[in-house]
Amino acid sequence: MNCEITQNIRAGADLIRQGEVVAFATETVYGLGANALNPEAVARIFEVKQRPHFDPLIVHISHIKQLDELTYGLSEQAEKLAEQFWPGPLTLVLPKRKRIPDLVTSGLDSVAIRIPAHPIAQQLLVASELPIAAPSANKFGCLSPTQASHVAEQLGNEIKLILDGGACTVGVESTVIQCTGEIPVLLRPGGISLEEIEQCVGPVRLAQIEDYAESNSHLSPGMLPKHYAPRTRLMIADQLNDVPTDGRKGLLSLFPLEETFLKGHQFSAQEILSPAGDLKIAAARLFTALRNLDAAGVDQIIALRMPENGLGRTINNRLERAAVS
Repeated sequence: MNCEITQNIRAGADLIRQGEVVAFATETVYGLGANALNPEAVARIFEVKQRPHFDPLIVHISHIKQLDELTYGLSEQAEKLAEQFWPGPLTLVLPKRKRIPDLVTSGLDSVAIRIPAHPIAQQLLVASELPIAAPSANKFGCLSPTQASHVAEQLGNEIKLILDGGACTVGVESTVIQCTGEIPVLLRPGGISLEEIEQCVGPVRLAQIEDYAESNSHLSPGMLPKHYAPRTRLMIADQLNDVPTDGRKGLLSLFPLEETFLKGHQFSAQEILSPAGDLKIAAARLFTALRNLDAAGVDQIIALRMPENGLGRTINNRLERAAVS
């Protein structure tokens, strides 16, 4: 890492210690970070994002040893998941210690924690010597930022520093697993697939999408029915026969479609997530592709549903939230 970036990270760490918010790159999406132990600093996150206070935040740490300072009663499943997937795009919901402000957890007695893999995020955490609460660096409910320019577009006038780490390699938010009971619960699919989680710890219970706005809505970020949404109305289709033929439409698909399949549908814009059908590449491109279609001047975005396996499940989850009217 060059000297300029190191100086920027030191400046970011100083701002964090001073109670300011800083946007920074992670492998998932860009985060908007503040000292997780400072309620006033955390309140600034909610203010900048226009985020409702019932939506909890993820706390980022630099090393697994910090868990003892913030949580207790780590289960065997949580230990296995942390050992297997940290640093990386996995968030664990664990019992919290009192030093975590209630504002971070929306008053819950559990806290969402992860260790990010991106070098800028890691170095910011080490330099600040603090746990950092950080949701995505965007306005609440909007498309998540996967490049520094996305952050600048929405929040540039409200924050003092953006630590640019290039395009996010995972491109979707972390997988969130609740580990406060006997059986782990998948609260939010993300950058690590359900199959990978179950291979590590066995069966995992799935939180039901219809419950997200009810009893489960406060357990994890990203569980509200409408989230990750472009400005343009979005519709999910299992096949093009389900798509209306009128109006200017944009198409989002996993791989290129044959002309015969497209017959009868004049799309003004198209975004292909992965010509080879690679779901990891597709997930990394999802939010950028939606931004491109959102800027294309279409009346409606048509997203063809992804395979319901691996990271296809994550992509479908984000599309379902974006499609809620």
